[in-house]
Amino acid sequence: MSAPPTIGAVAIGRNEGERLRVCLGSLLRQASAVVYVDSGSTDGSAELARSLGAQVVDLDLSVPFTAARARNEGLARLRAAAPEAEFVQFVDGDCELVEGFVDAALGRFAAEPELAVVCGRRRERHSEATLWNRLTDIEWDTPVGVARSCGGDALIRVSALAEVGGYDPSVIAGEEPEMCFRLRALGWTIERIDQEMTLHDAAMTRFGQWWKRSVRAGHAAAEGAWMHGRSPERFSVRRVARPVFWAGLLPLLALAAAWWTVGISLAVLAGLYAVQWWRIRSREARQGRIDFPGAYAMFVLIGQFALLVGVLTFARNRLLGRRATIIEYKAPTTADG
Repeated sequence: MSAPPTIGAVAIGRNEGERLRVCLGSLLRQASAVVYVDSGSTDGSAELARSLGAQVVDLDLSVPFTAARARNEGLARLRAAAPEAEFVQFVDGDCELVEGFVDAALGRFAAEPELAVVCGRRRERHSEATLWNRLTDIEWDTPVGVARSCGGDALIRVSALAEVGGYDPSVIAGEEPEMCFRLRALGWTIERIDQEMTLHDAAMTRFGQWWKRSVRAGHAAAEGAWMHGRSPERFSVRRVARPVFWAGLLPLLALAAAWWTVGISLAVLAGLYAVQWWRIRSREARQGRIDFPGAYAMFVLIGQFALLVGVLTFARNRLLGRRATIIEYKAPTTADG
């Protein structure tokens, strides 16, 4: 019988406090080598990780932070420390890896040699604590099966990731779909399995946090479309087109025509939003996936405006030649819990 594959793990984080303790504890129980990459924490996260037995990479403060850069440097350290590792489990520092996921994912890798990435169900640890956590938990509930991309938590074949040169360190958000796009272009596949994977702690208690997180998603969509939108699959173009249409073009047209139409254009705009709200609400009610379809539909529409802000932020930075910085929405916790 052949020996089981060696699993390494890379966690990335900044000021995660007690969340990081839980994260690293779950990884140390399931991986042969664990690397934690710290992006300038001020709460003692790096010291905590070392005390738990993880190897620590302190990112150079003179170079802009990105999650992509952190994952690349973490993988480099892992490959140096455990060159025999065939797979790497990436986890964000606010997540706990669920027992059983790695074994289930390895079963899929053994069955599918062209499989590069396996992910599972990420859940919010406190989904019922706030509306914003609940909305995030719904976002994680993507279809099972062959997928176009994964999120920050995933088990990845090291050789496949090396073949595409890892993550693009210049991408400040949405680096996982961009990396998966390049994997798929080389014939690799990505799969989401019906298995609990990680518990995530968004810790969102305010509308402003949810808004900022949505702005980040809009920026990620715009950057992805800029990089690969001219490909045959029109990568990320639809994710940009929706907020541009619903939160940009339609309101501008309605406002421009308001004087000439004696306000009728504004009434038409309101009617279009009402129809779209009803469509989203009805779809969710039929699927029975959530218990507040009306409120969910409302926030989907509101979210289009936040997404548009992210798209416009990316466009402005490109025009002005500015380098974007990471968009954070989470308040730090203390390392001592």
